[in-house]
Amino acid sequence: MSRAEERPFDGCGLCFVGVRRLSRRSDATWSPARQRDNVLSAVASVGGHVIAWADDWEVSGATNPIDRPRLGPWLRGEKGPYAGIAGAAVDRIGRSLVDCLNTGYKMRDEGKLLVTYGHSGPWDLNDPADENQFIAQAWGAQMELRATEGRNRDETVKAREQGRKRGKHSYGYRYVRLYQKAAIDHVALDRGEDFPEEIRERENAAENIRDVARRILADHSGEITEHSEAARLTRAGVLSPVDHERVMGGKEPRGSAWGGSALRSMLISEAALGYLLHKDKPVLDDKGMPVRVAPPLWNRETHEALVKKLARKKPRGKRAQSGTHLLSSLAICGQCKYRQYRTGNPVAMTCMSRRKGLTDCQPSPTIYVERLEEALTGWFLATYGDHKFMERVFDPGNGVEEELAEKLSARNRLRDDRNAGLYDDEDDAAWYRERYGDLTAEIKRLRETPIRPAGMIERPTGETVASKWHAAADDGERRQLLHEFGVTVEVFPEGHTPRWRPLVDGKDPDAGIAASMSTSTAG
Repeated sequence: MSRAEERPFDGCGLCFVGVRRLSRRSDATWSPARQRDNVLSAVASVGGHVIAWADDWEVSGATNPIDRPRLGPWLRGEKGPYAGIAGAAVDRIGRSLVDCLNTGYKMRDEGKLLVTYGHSGPWDLNDPADENQFIAQAWGAQMELRATEGRNRDETVKAREQGRKRGKHSYGYRYVRLYQKAAIDHVALDRGEDFPEEIRERENAAENIRDVARRILADHSGEITEHSEAARLTRAGVLSPVDHERVMGGKEPRGSAWGGSALRSMLISEAALGYLLHKDKPVLDDKGMPVRVAPPLWNRETHEALVKKLARKKPRGKRAQSGTHLLSSLAICGQCKYRQYRTGNPVAMTCMSRRKGLTDCQPSPTIYVERLEEALTGWFLATYGDHKFMERVFDPGNGVEEELAEKLSARNRLRDDRNAGLYDDEDDAAWYRERYGDLTAEIKRLRETPIRPAGMIERPTGETVASKWHAAADDGERRQLLHEFGVTVEVFPEGHTPRWRPLVDGKDPDAGIAASMSTSTAG
């Protein structure tokens, strides 16, 4: 059978959109090349040609065709005229009986053609025989889908009962297989081993997420949030979790950006403790302890600190700046004390309060951004540049409190079960005494171990403020450094002396420097 041509829409009445779909791009049974050949053959059998391809890769058959990324716009009439759609099989159109029938009837009611490989001519759903055959194939596709979903659910439950990880892994982790296409052997920290050497350090997922956690916990200015960190990672060219996983699987990245809400979910999830989760809760073993399937990214104390730091709060009236402009939220009008905004070309910092009807500030101070940035940078480095930089970090402690709490909780659960009448049989009672004795011994050992509590500490980094400034990736990071020192800048109208004035914690620098040195993150 000859293959159809591919050419633009010409109004011949046989201009088809080729439909291809795969749940997984690696599916060999319905490979893209085979589907293409089948579609072209089906179109050629009716004397038509293909004007475009609606290729929905990695799209489940359970997805309604009208909602699919590539096919949907054609069905909704958003992509221009066409005579009908052609698929490699009915189940490539959809694997839900209802969705298949709705799509087929939509084609019929709109006077469009529906062609699939292996069926003689276009489907005629006004003909009872053709309609019954179409329904039978759609029903078979749905039965296969339900069987697949059932097998997946059973395998998921079985894996959970056996303490094995299954499904999508969390950012910061990777599955380790002993050979290609083997079952998962274990879960390890993702240090970028699967990436080319030139980008391996940048794609060290475990270190990336740990660095975000450190920066958020160390921040006391309110300027480092999950959203500002998401913007920083995007600017730095770090692959988003979705693209990171795609590249690890040998696929091309889609160029998606990091999202603040998704980043927050990763930071507060107990998956970062290496636990096996079900419905966002740790799976417990028969001893009542969380099942750990991977090395932790951080310990329980760090987890609790992140949960507290990232707790949903009411709006503060202003939000952390996530852009790259050095003066964003830092430049203030020296007359009315309202924040200045970037305007014009060349760009200047301008007081907008009078235009907004907030004050009668006039003349409104304006100064070129380039000039103010240069002056503020010179002042800041001259004032603080030689100081040794101290970083404020969260010390997770030695974990004794966490482990002791887990053991006490496990022993209390064991005791409650015994009081409820469990373990009364002789064999069960022996197991209970042995387990209870082991937990008691562990608790005694932990209580005798010195505790180093979690908390914030300051430590030298070996860097100076100047070297930190020059090593910053962009002005967004430099602005965060200014925020750590409490630096803002007042701007006055032309002719005023001074034209601009730096402030530290809202005070004149001569009076504010000493105070800022005791509260900033540098010493």
